Amino acid sequence: MYSRDQASQIKQAFWTAFGQYIAPQPSADGLRINWINYKTGIKHLYFKMQADKRSAFIAIEITHPDFGMQELMFEQFKELKPVLAASIAEDWEWQLHHVDESGKTVSRIIKTLPSVSVFNQNDWPALISFFKPRIIALDDFWSVGQYSFELFK
Repeated sequence: MYSRDQASQIKQAFWTAFGQYIAPQPSADGLRINWINYKTGIKHLYFKMQADKRSAFIAIEITHPDFGMQELMFEQFKELKPVLAASIAEDWEWQLHHVDESGKTVSRIIKTLPSVSVFNQNDWPALISFFKPRIIALDDFWSVGQYSFELFK
């Protein structure tokens, strides 16, 4: 078992390694981008990547405190589902009003990779192979889809 500090250092080392690995990749618009802290430009809307001791996930996460607004944003993603599907080329799970690990109600579109651990360096290639094409696909989708979310700015 790792202390909180050790666990934090290991996670930071992974995200630093991932960031260095993906940094040369330009965005869909040909720009340099911070892939780890992807900015959608829409308040309460995030592309989130997370890895822990049991699994990893990448998600489009809607955290608006007003559940009605969360639902409106989620419905907007449903309208764009064909565009999103063309970019990500796989099925993701759609969760309206999901309670996350910290007890907060969020809505999200998520893809999970089970049975990996960020604490096992042997799993890092699998984690990188999981995250990289999916965050690039989300960026590809966002380069077109973001304009449908202007009203939420």
